[in-house]
Amino acid sequence: MENCLFCKFVSGEFSVDKVFENDDFIIIRDIAPQAKNHFLAIPKKHFKYLAEMGEEDASMVGRILKTIPTLSDLLELKGGYRLVINQGDDAGQTVPHLHIHILSGQKMEWNPA
Repeated sequence: MENCLFCKFVSGEFSVDKVFENDDFIIIRDIAPQAKNHFLAIPKKHFKYLAEMGEEDASMVGRILKTIPTLSDLLELKGGYRLVINQGDDAGQTVPHLHIHILSGQKMEWNPA
């Protein structure tokens, strides 16, 4: 998508702190971390909502989820980690490109609103 910030990260148009890349997605460090370690897994294909996924998109997201734990050392996941996918404005999705927050490196509280 032409004006999508994350598509520009994926294409290399904007420089980011990329820590991993494969055919499906990139992982970058979040610029506004909410935990000691805060990364974003960003699919290379643009879509905003899980509800917009086709079968191949769902397979790709499955591969992303399967890959994240294999990067335990790189992402410092050993003590546990949290994955978050915000969907829509009310959930706090600020960039209209599906992405998965990967939070680790500290004990996390659960404080539902």
